[in-house]
Amino acid sequence: MPNLTAEKKREMIREIQQFFWEERGEEIGEIAAEAFFEFIKDRLGPVFYNAAIRDAREIAEQRMQTLEEDLYALEKRL
Repeated sequence: MPNLTAEKKREMIREIQQFFWEERGEEIGEIAAEAFFEFIKDRLGPVFYNAAIRDAREIAEQRMQTLEEDLYALEKRL
């Protein structure tokens, strides 16, 4: 994740620790939480990223279709 600051990563690791505590009653250390973070980022992150790209592509295609229809509507009739 190139745009992820060190502070944001630490915040996410704390969120993981809090999740384990609140949901499972388990206290995990920073190293374990960071390992879990890296797993999610490396293994599951691409799945979410690709889904977001597909969604963005679909929206862009819909907007291009609408733009094309609007441009045809603006053409002058001969």
